[in-house]
Amino acid sequence: MAKNKLAIHEVLEIHEMLTLKQAGLVKGYVSEPLIKDEKLQKIARKHLKNTEQAISELKQLLPNKA
Repeated sequence: MAKNKLAIHEVLEIHEMLTLKQAGLVKGYVSEPLIKDEKLQKIARKHLKNTEQAISELKQLLPNKA
């Protein structure tokens, strides 16, 4: 977690990035079963894994809800 206090505009930017990443993740999971090419499936799965990691990292930047 970030040790420095974030400004409100920074928190809002992180929320916006999270929203976009999460929407892309949902779209990716919905589209994945439709992919027939094995090479493309592998790329899509790697992208989903990377997106999940990015979401996790972005969440760690947000201040705790106390």
